[in-house]
Amino acid sequence: MSTDPMAEIRASFFIECEELMESLQDALVILDEDGGDSETINVVFRAVHSIKGGAGAFGFDDLVAFAHRFETVLDQLRAGKLELTSDATKLFIQGADLLHDHIRAAQSDSAPPAGAEDVLKALEALMGDAAPDEDEAVDFTPATLGFSLDLPGLDDEPQLPVELPVWRIEFRPRAELYASGNEAVLILRALAALGETRVDCHVPDDLALSADTAEQPQLGWTVRLEGEMTEADIREVFDFVTDVCDLAITQDQPAAGEPVPFDHPVAEAAMTEPPALENASPLRLDSGSIVAAANEDVPAVAAGAAPPDPATRNRAARPESEPAAATVRVDLERVDRLVNLVGELVINQAMLAQSVTEAGIGENPSVMNGLEEFMMLTRDIQDGVMMIRAQPVKPLFQRMARIIREASAAVGKEVRLRTEGEATEVDKTVIERLADPLTHMIRNSVDHGIETPDVRQAAGKAAEGVITLSASHRAGRVLIEVADDGAGINRPRVREIAVSKGLIPADAQLTDAEIDNLLFLPGFSTARQISALSGRGVGMDVVKSAITALGGRVTISSAACVGTKFSISLPLTLAVLDGMVVRVADETLVVPLSSIVETATLSPGDVRRIGRSTEVLHIRGDFVPLFDLGVQLGFRRAPASADESIVILTTQEDGSRAALIVDQIMEQRQVVIKGLNRNYGPIPGVAAATILGDGQVALILDPSDLTHPTAPEGEDEIALAG
Repeated sequence: MSTDPMAEIRASFFIECEELMESLQDALVILDEDGGDSETINVVFRAVHSIKGGAGAFGFDDLVAFAHRFETVLDQLRAGKLELTSDATKLFIQGADLLHDHIRAAQSDSAPPAGAEDVLKALEALMGDAAPDEDEAVDFTPATLGFSLDLPGLDDEPQLPVELPVWRIEFRPRAELYASGNEAVLILRALAALGETRVDCHVPDDLALSADTAEQPQLGWTVRLEGEMTEADIREVFDFVTDVCDLAITQDQPAAGEPVPFDHPVAEAAMTEPPALENASPLRLDSGSIVAAANEDVPAVAAGAAPPDPATRNRAARPESEPAAATVRVDLERVDRLVNLVGELVINQAMLAQSVTEAGIGENPSVMNGLEEFMMLTRDIQDGVMMIRAQPVKPLFQRMARIIREASAAVGKEVRLRTEGEATEVDKTVIERLADPLTHMIRNSVDHGIETPDVRQAAGKAAEGVITLSASHRAGRVLIEVADDGAGINRPRVREIAVSKGLIPADAQLTDAEIDNLLFLPGFSTARQISALSGRGVGMDVVKSAITALGGRVTISSAACVGTKFSISLPLTLAVLDGMVVRVADETLVVPLSSIVETATLSPGDVRRIGRSTEVLHIRGDFVPLFDLGVQLGFRRAPASADESIVILTTQEDGSRAALIVDQIMEQRQVVIKGLNRNYGPIPGVAAATILGDGQVALILDPSDLTHPTAPEGEDEIALAG
């Protein structure tokens, strides 16, 4: 781990950039869907402004330049000088995408992304005559500075009604203000937008304009502001610079009809030395983040900190008795080490319980009470550690929104993303390894699922297609679904292509589900010609391999003219699970508890035979397929006797059920997952392995795979090693 403090601060900056980009994307979605409100627009502006300020401190010139021009357009929107149209919102979204690319380029020290200039020019074209001239330069000379600053909307001799509040703002930047990418003129313009304003610039008599003093701020400003605003409104303008400037805000109380002169001795004295900041609290620098501990009367947003969530923009202020939640950033390697230690703790707890039983002291109340408390404590520690690793899928879903925009533009279709269950939490490792397969599925839905606008309109649909990306917890697993409202799978064409490629015999009798699963075969593609998105027969087979490697399953459901849904079922975590320990043919196995509905004693009268080899179990008025676990895994050739066995009723994510015959149920236990895929590759019916309390290695089964043994190779729904 690096000991360079600047490296740590830089890493912290990029983490904060990700948080700011998340807030920016949320706000842009609100603007795109319902137009949002002024606070939503402020969230967009603040995010870009904060990124620019932090980038300036690290010298990321390309990022600062792009963010500055983007921010200028957003400032016009915030001031009400731009109309928020659908085309404008799309440009803002493109600008946000490129801003994220610039952040990635700065992080990797690579070249800035291409195409940024075209988008910036399109954004600046929205401002019309207000667009900045590329050749325009600012002349910093005493003659141009003078004692007054010409700002848009300022009156040299304002006629101010005495009944409105009059505020005096005394503002002197420090060197850090400019180093962080901020500009005093933008702050003064923001003040001018609040009400009737007059600004006096204080220039020292010994002003020296030279290369030696170029980095030293020498100017100060006194602003007189009148209008319907509060001190909090004024301080909001200085949100990002309160720690890098000297600031004093006071309310004047002029006599009726008497203007307050700006050459008053108090004003002159105030600018000869830094003004006292009576209403601001101290600031400190912590790991590259400017943290402001503002009092309850002075709301402040720290530079580089995440702006308010748009979803809570109308929420009342947090009461003083409820402090904001504190967070801490920890290296992921430390969390992984903690997870491994918890796994070892679980194993040792099981070994201790086994030793107590074998020693014959399990009847001792004190020992059993202590052992039970130890088990509960172990479970609480494990749950807490898993919560540390769990992360919401929202950032992953936001990445898919850009994939859809780029893919739909490439094929000339209109597609919109709808998300559900963004707050669903999944293990961080699962989220990271899910990005690539989900990208393939999204592109597949855009290219093959959604029709072109003219075809959709001819079918009575809206020209714009919709892809719904959802996440939820179900049966102890996480279910992620990608659904489109397109034409559905053309099964006759899929079958025809599979036969022509020699993937299936011409006389093969396949169900609809089996035809749908042909899409996962290597080399299969329904594209009529190769494009940027598809046509090379690589994609869906990669999706299945990646999902399988995570211990998951992927299934398809489709209806003609309605659409297609891909469902991905994944484990909540790759570390620990609750399981039922069973014995089958002298072998110890673990069945995940999340897939078990109930257990029952098997009797011959409950078993029905269908055909030559298929058996079903009649239970509670329903018939479910019956499988002997020992036969399925090859531990024995003949099925066990029905009157000597126990049956476990299992369920899958799609609601289907199956019954597994076992010889003995030993106990329910929390087990540590040890993946087999790296050393042994995929093993049908086996998800992973674990170490039991007596040191024995036991296989963790995947009931969904075991209950689909007759599906042809390559067409099943396999869930393999974690």
